[in-house]
Amino acid sequence: MVKRHPPDHEHVDDQMMKMEINLDDTPSEWLGYVMELLFEAGANDVYYTPIYMKKNRPGIQVQLLCASDQVEQMKEILWRETTTLGIRYYPLTVHRMARRFIKVATEWGEITIKQGIRNGVVWQSAPEYEECKAIAMKHQVPLKQVYQAVWENTKVREE
Repeated sequence: MVKRHPPDHEHVDDQMMKMEINLDDTPSEWLGYVMELLFEAGANDVYYTPIYMKKNRPGIQVQLLCASDQVEQMKEILWRETTTLGIRYYPLTVHRMARRFIKVATEWGEITIKQGIRNGVVWQSAPEYEECKAIAMKHQVPLKQVYQAVWENTKVREE
């Protein structure tokens, strides 16, 4: 089994695989289920892209990223749960930023922010959506207002 790197330090992972299938005859309601299964099995990322296939038929391309030792498990899910007749996969290298989680206070409570750090510098910051959503619903305020409060309090904290 390939050693998994914890997300708390910057690293290059050269043991990843990108897998993809094209579908033009799988019911769309199945795809959410397939995505859940792939994530539960350990996929790092799963996404869909609308495409046009032969005879100009609309279709969906399913792509996923997983560790190289998970390919057979992912193939099993794709064969079993979709109508695909072929799976493409190829090695891929991923450079991952270090990740840090901080808490930011708002008038409605604390919210976690995930930060992406490269060479000791914060390059990305994003509030945890589910926490923002829960606060917006609980306090009956617009989600965008919760995000604005997070950004304002993040600036104060970083100064």
